[in-house]
Amino acid sequence: MQHPCLTCGACCAFFRVSFHWSEADPAMGGQVPPELTETLRTHERVMRGTSQSNPRCIALDADIGRYSRCTIHDRRPSVCALVPASWEFGEASPQCDKARLAHGLPVLTPDDWSGVSEDEKNPLPEA
Repeated sequence: MQHPCLTCGACCAFFRVSFHWSEADPAMGGQVPPELTETLRTHERVMRGTSQSNPRCIALDADIGRYSRCTIHDRRPSVCALVPASWEFGEASPQCDKARLAHGLPVLTPDDWSGVSEDEKNPLPEA
């Protein structure tokens, strides 16, 4: 079985993805491609496409509920990395559940993780 996020993409087409501007500034060690972002407020940037009434991240390559991939997964904003899929680490994720339901997808259950190895899970950033 593959990671459930690879057949979802709902969170990337539901939430505004805003983060500190330094994450998109190479001089500050930022890795988020600045050309995929826009200014939100003085100290915040946002992923293009997510600050509108029907958000969809510019970095998302997906048919929601069928296949999904983040084209900048290894350089995604920290806020993206902080949202686990429901039951990926043993508990429900309200953000994941809300996004999936908004797209007409059922919430994930612990059974959705059977057969997914620990190596395939997205580790949460260290605090």
